[in-house]
Amino acid sequence: MSNATNAADLAHRLPTQDEIACAAQAITALADARAGNSVLAIQCEDGEAVRLAPAIADLVLDLLGGVASGRTVTLVPTNAMLTTQQAADILGVSRPHLSKLLKSGTIPFVPVGAHRRVLHADLMAYIDRRDAARRDALDDLARLGQEFDAS
Repeated sequence: MSNATNAADLAHRLPTQDEIACAAQAITALADARAGNSVLAIQCEDGEAVRLAPAIADLVLDLLGGVASGRTVTLVPTNAMLTTQQAADILGVSRPHLSKLLKSGTIPFVPVGAHRRVLHADLMAYIDRRDAARRDALDDLARLGQEFDAS
């Protein structure tokens, strides 16, 4: 099996223990290699140095961090149109549950023939709203708990 096949497989499966260890080692080495201005300089075999701008270095480190944490990692362009299965996978929900969110208007979608596509940016906006609502609810519970303890 080629390295290209292995890399593609990692988008659809959890990383192995060896891949997790490799990613953890790489993230440590790359984080240590960053200059004071956050530019990442990598020395190539031919002696040439490749410099990654801070935003690109952050992206590479985030990707490695995901693998090092044992998660399935996929890079998706922000303007990508996702299938309902891809969107459901990103949310960690079933496709029927995602369909309910689409039908209710909670997440916008674009009809493409008989199918629906979800803009990645719209899905991320939904995740941000959902997470903010969860944080607010937890803050309310914490406040109520403190009020109850005080009484």
